[in-house]
Amino acid sequence: MQDLTRDKQVSNSMTHAKEYRKLNTPRAAAIAGILFAVLFSASIVLVRTVTPQELTFEVDWLEQGAGRVTLAISLMPFAGIAYLWFIGVVRDRLGEYEDRLFATVFFGSSLLFLAMVFVSMAIAGSILAVAKAGTELAIPNDLIYFARALMLQVSNVYALRMAGVSMISLGTIWWRTGLMPRWMVIITYLLALALLVIINLNLWVALIFPTWVFVISVYKLVTAEPN
Repeated sequence: MQDLTRDKQVSNSMTHAKEYRKLNTPRAAAIAGILFAVLFSASIVLVRTVTPQELTFEVDWLEQGAGRVTLAISLMPFAGIAYLWFIGVVRDRLGEYEDRLFATVFFGSSLLFLAMVFVSMAIAGSILAVAKAGTELAIPNDLIYFARALMLQVSNVYALRMAGVSMISLGTIWWRTGLMPRWMVIITYLLALALLVIINLNLWVALIFPTWVFVISVYKLVTAEPN
């Protein structure tokens, strides 16, 4: 009799834990997504307001915006942590509806995006360090020019396109499962197409991705069931 009562208590506690997890997962995803969107956007804006739109051999912008670049580099790791949490709870929310093919593409492209963003910001930090050392060492401007071009290639050509692939795969999962409204899926496809096609036209297009994450995060937060 005692064993039966104990098993029932364990079963009830597991049920309550499972319900608690299901109720709070959307809110966790929403909060993580909002944090990522704010921190990532701030970092992008800080870097973009410092660097010239066109590649140039002039390095005066480094001296004028060194503080903003340093702050951007400091914010990006925290944005990455929030994004890792975001993709984790999004996958957890999908649960049994997760399609292995598109879930793999979503997870893989998300990790590639994050890894290349970190590499890009590391290059930015290297540019700043080299520029500071340039006052004491004979460092040619060509080296800084090459590093900035490499940073833009990694972030714009590869990282943000991986973000677009991540959006398409997640949008497809939403379309098949009905977990998100169709208008949200259509917007996701359109914004992902913009990242894939027109990212090279303007550096500010990079803000499309954090804006998208912010919108769906706010939607999840508003529509999440109360505790």
